[in-house]
Amino acid sequence: MRQLITIREANQHLSRYVNDVQNGGEIIITRRGLPVAKLSAYVKSTELDEKQKDARKRSLARMRKGYPLGGIMQVRETLHER
Repeated sequence: MRQLITIREANQHLSRYVNDVQNGGEIIITRRGLPVAKLSAYVKSTELDEKQKDARKRSLARMRKGYPLGGIMQVRETLHER
């Protein structure tokens, strides 16, 4: 349920409105009749959305391919010559 309340009401009865939000409500706080803030429930997100999954897949593929550094590729034996 969506409610419009004034800043004064929010200040005086914040715990009541927090309880309403926990139970699925949404509170719009107004100043002089204009909405200025929204109080809504915090939802902990553990899942990545599709856009994030695609970005992660692209990043991992690019990291597996490697990044050229513009120099000559060194071989282990060359680095440790005696």
